[in-house]
Amino acid sequence: MRRDLTQYGVEEARTPEEVDAALGPDSGNVLLVVNSVCGCAAGKARPAVGLAMRNAVRPDKAVTVFAGADVEAVAHLRSGKLAAIPPSSPSMALFRNGELVFVLHRRDIESSEAPQIAQRLVEAFQQHCAPQTAGA
Repeated sequence: MRRDLTQYGVEEARTPEEVDAALGPDSGNVLLVVNSVCGCAAGKARPAVGLAMRNAVRPDKAVTVFAGADVEAVAHLRSGKLAAIPPSSPSMALFRNGELVFVLHRRDIESSEAPQIAQRLVEAFQQHCAPQTAGA
């Protein structure tokens, strides 16, 4: 289940310190995936990340924490960077220099198929990760 994401270049953040390092103030654009053992993670969320990461415009990096396994990292994330967001796994969040700019909750994942979820991620990448042109 971890390899389902790491095969796409998604890095694991298994400790609170690794979460902080991944989402620091100068971290650039970071896709964070809260992984899970549930069926919607396996059949929808993880494949969607793989599809979305093929896009030319994508975050500078992608990281994952595993709900139920990386307990301290997930708790740290939920009490810090995602404190204003109800806990949800699987879920996906896009950060720009440590600031939350986009979230997909479990309910968004459960109600869609992998290509639809990937398209929503790609749209978020286009909006938040595309290079800014002068005067834009």
